Formats: sequence, structure tokens, C-alpha cells
Amino acid sequence: MHTLLLSDEDVDGYADMPSVIQALEDAFAAYERGDAQMPAKSYVDLPQYNGDFRSMPAYLATDGWDAAGLKWVNVHPDNPDDHGLPTVMGTMIYSDPETAYPLAIMDGTELTMKRTGAAAAVATDHLAVADATSLGIVGAGVQAYTQLEAISEIRPIEEVVVSDLDDERVERFVDTFADEFDIRGGSISEAGHCDVLSTVTPVENPIVGADDVGETTHVNAMGADAEGKHELADELLLGATIVIDDHEQCTHSGEINVPYHDGTLGDDDIYGEIGEIVVGDRDGRTADTGVTVFDSTGLAIQDVAAAHVVYEEASDADGGSPFDLVGAGN
Repeated sequence: MHTLLLSDEDVDGYADMPSVIQALEDAFAAYERGDAQMPAKSYVDLPQYNGDFRSMPAYLATDGWDAAGLKWVNVHPDNPDDHGLPTVMGTMIYSDPETAYPLAIMDGTELTMKRTGAAAAVATDHLAVADATSLGIVGAGVQAYTQLEAISEIRPIEEVVVSDLDDERVERFVDTFADEFDIRGGSISEAGHCDVLSTVTPVENPIVGADDVGETTHVNAMGADAEGKHELADELLLGATIVIDDHEQCTHSGEINVPYHDGTLGDDDIYGEIGEIVVGDRDGRTADTGVTVFDSTGLAIQDVAAAHVVYEEASDADGGSPFDLVGAGN
């Protein structure tokens, strides 16, 4: 037996997006049915280094497979200027639930981008209009790329409008996808009046208002991952059908965390969790549904589900770099 070492390029190559989307849908269903364990994310705060570590463990069982793993991720804002390193780096340990053997150690940063896009795709599939052909994106950073990659797998996206304060980032994004889509830069309102909108910014003051979206736009609010972050105006949230990935995480650090804690928005304003819709306990979009919002904080079960796909694809292709981590090699 050997452990596979999988680099960011390996993860990118073996994270087959349709398979990752299906694995995340299975993970949401497993979580809703009680077939998953996901202890709360834990933090190691390091103020002396202006950073922290976060550990995200999970186990889940589906009809066809089960999996376990741990993502160990940091946030060190001074890294780029002081050390020439990324602000965020993640490492995923993927283990065999039966024996605990470490099947793989893989780059968790690329994995996070893939599963974040896939989570938005699952929500879009259930909450966007069936004939959606346009996608708006607010924020042209690294997360924007997998939003388009994933959502275009479940809707026939033709038109893309991307909005960002940095014109160079918009230009790079447009150039990347110019051969595949009718894509252009535009305002937040132009992006928001697409059939689907994904917001992937770290702002704390809302930048998307109620008038910036169409009557039936589905919004994937992906940027908020810490207390105080807030991309969508309260008026937009209060007028929308809000679907969350996990109540504890979303009210603590998701898109709804600010209005939830100041009392502007309460539990009665939350329609339900995405897992309830996936398993059929709640309806997704109906003929009477207007604007919908998916508040995604990112769950450890998503990382494990995506790691499952990467490991299986890499194993089938004899990919990655095998090594004997625990002295059990033949």
C-alpha cells in the first residue's frame, strides 16, 4: 500500500467537474440524512503572526462509497508581502474509513476552488430557472474561474458578464474564456441581471443591492467565509428565498451572518438547507419563486467528497506520486 501525493496540478487534472458536482450533491444528501459526521471547524489563532490555522474534518457515507478526511488550512494575510507565499494554503489528508490508512495527501487550495464551484453548481441546478443561459460574476479572482467552469456544466451558459474593480483581472478572466462564451466586463447591475449571479468577493459592506438583480435571478453568495463579511444588501436578502448550506456556519460566518446577528434577519427568513432540497424534503425553484440566494460557507463534507473524486481518478490513471508514508509498502 502507498499514499498518493497529489500536487495542485494533479488536483486540477483529476477533479473531473461533473463527477465533483455529483459527489457534492451526494454529500449534501448524506449530511441531510444523518449519514455524515462533521465536527465544527476548529481554529488555532496566531496573532503574533497575524494568522490562523483551521481544521475541517469529516466523514460521509453514500449509497456507493464512503470517505473520510481532514483539511488543514491557514489564513496569513502578511504572507505575500513578507514571505512571498500565498495568504491561504490548504492541505487535504484523505483516509480509508475502514482502516484509517492515509490514501492521499493532496493540495487543498485547488481542491477548495473546485468544490466551491461545484457547490454553486448544485445550488444553481435546483434554484435557477431551467432555461438559464446567462451568468454574472462579481469578483474576478481565482474563485471566479471555477464558478464558470462548474455552473456551465449544469446550465447551457452562453453569455457571461464579469464585474470587478480591477480592470486587469477582468481582462485576464475574459481572455481565458473568450473562445468558449460570449463574455465581457460590466457593472454589478449588468452581472446581477443575468439568470445566475455568483458573488466571490471578501467585502464587508454590501455591494449588490435589491435593484441589481433580475426578478428571477439565482444568486450564489460565495464570498463570505468569516464574521463581518457581507456581499448582498439586506433588502435583497429579505426579498429572496434564502437557502443555506449549514445553519451554524452560515449564521456565524456566511452571507447572512451580519443581518442575522443584528436582528434584521431571523430563522423565519431562511427557507431551508440545500440538503433538504437535494433529498426532496423541500421544493427547489417553482413557478412562483422569485429571487433565490444560496449562502455557501463551504463544508468539510464538500472537501472530502471532492477529494474522493480526485483520489479515484488519480488511482485509475496511475497518477500522482506514490510513497510509503506509514511503513506499510510492499
